[in-house]
This record gives sequence, structure tokens and C-alpha cells, in this order.
Amino acid sequence: MTLRRISWAILVACSSLAARAFAAEAAREVGCIGITVSDLDRSAGFYTRVLDFQKLGENEMEGPAFEERTGLPGARARSARLRLGAECLELTEFLAPRGRSIPQDARSNDRFFQHAAIVVSDMDAAYGRLRAAKVEHASSSPQRLPDWNPNAGGIRAFYFLDPDRHVLEVLQFPRGKGDARWQGKDALFLGIDHTAIVVRDTEHLNGVFGAHLRITTLRARQGPGIELLEYLFPRDGRPYPEGERANDLVHWQTAIAVDPRPARAHLARDPDGHALLFTDDTKIAEAVR
Repeated sequence: MTLRRISWAILVACSSLAARAFAAEAAREVGCIGITVSDLDRSAGFYTRVLDFQKLGENEMEGPAFEERTGLPGARARSARLRLGAECLELTEFLAPRGRSIPQDARSNDRFFQHAAIVVSDMDAAYGRLRAAKVEHASSSPQRLPDWNPNAGGIRAFYFLDPDRHVLEVLQFPRGKGDARWQGKDALFLGIDHTAIVVRDTEHLNGVFGAHLRITTLRARQGPGIELLEYLFPRDGRPYPEGERANDLVHWQTAIAVDPRPARAHLARDPDGHALLFTDDTKIAEAVR
């Protein structure tokens, strides 16, 4: 199957009012964030035990339609959907063919970078939970974003790695910032605010010192946001590994419900190579009931 390449501008939002109006009709919801993992049981255990996700169920996938969607002849996979608040992850382990590990020298300014940002009600308690679980740090400790940035000042953030070295972020929003539900105190881990692609936020958090970034946040009517992070300096980020496929651990995909509704789910790529799974809103709604 040839994967179609499309522009984010027509999917979720862009700078012009006309394009935003078109995008609202084209993309009605951002759904599950998909991650390819090497061991489904290990990864599902990590997300449910450490981060309080709820496992909704498992599925096995094979056959011509799945092979066509993934571009992998003979593909067989197991997947699990996990819910946190109103958002969800879909973890997929390919039983055949097995894919490649994340490059050992991967950097946060590489264009295959992606992470999920999980909101917490108490950063100190969340960091204590993560340290007790002996997660691998991707930043030295929780950082408070500076007040000179009116949109982000006061937000606390910490980056770490899951068992396959996928990057995750925990965020705590101060009063008056973020969605009102992120001020909830009934749980430690509240939900997924966004998924970010290409790069991370600040030089202290991402380990690329002297970094200068342009950050654009896009949101559909429902679901997590999508942050587009462009490095203005340094500009030496690498493209996706040659021949990257859905069974490689570097593979993430973001489900998007679109109008008109597709007859069946299909995979596409944005201009930087990030994978988008187009589906209908029923499939996404079912994941978070």
C-alpha cells in the first residue's frame, strides 16, 4: 500500500481563518495515540501499574486488510487499548515480522521524535512514583517553565522513558492555565493533554542546549492536542530512519476521526513522516467509554 502524504494544515488547524474553518470540518476528533512496543504485556503493565492507565481490552490483528494498512506482508500483531481520563493509548506488539529498536543515538530534534504529555495533579507525588519505579530520566528533574513566557510560565514538566525508550512527559498546570479539568485532585494522573512531534520544549528539558524553537499547538473539537515543534536552531535533526515501518519501535501513530467518514481505517503520513490513522468517530469513542 502506498501511504498518502498530507498536510497537517488541512487536518486540524492553521493560521488562516479559512483554513481553520475547513479543518474543523475535516478533523472532528483526535483519538488514541498509538505506539509500537516490543512486549505488549510488559508495556501494558508499566502504563497501568506506574501511570494508572486502565486497560480496556486486547485485540489480535492479521489478514489482508491489516497487511494492506501496515504495508507489511504476513503481519500479525497484538494490541491493547489503555484509557486515562478521557484519552487513550493503543499499544501494538508485532508478532511477525518483528521490527527494529529505536536508534540508540536518537535526539530530541530528530524529525521522528514524538512524545505523549500526561497531566498530573501533584508533580512531586508523580515524580516520586516514577523514581520508585526506577524509570529512565530524559530530563534531570521536574522543571518549572519561566514566567517570561505568558502561555507556559509556571507549568512544571518532567521527561522520562517507557520500557522501550519511548519519551513521555508529565505536566502540572498552575491555576488559570490549561483545560479546567486539569485542576482536578481526584487522581494523580489525570489524562493526556497532547502529543508532540519533532522536538521537545526547552533546552533544560530536552538536553539540546542553545535550542530555539517555534511551538504551534493544534486542537480538534475533541481529544488531545497535537504540538508541532520546529527547531529553529540547531537545524540538524534527522528524518525518519530509512525504510521505517509500522513494526519499528520508533513508530507512533495518531488516530484522527474525519469527515467524510472513511469506509475503513487507513494510514497516511504528514510531510515530516509522522503516521496518522484516519478512522471514524465511533471507533475512537468506543475506546474511551
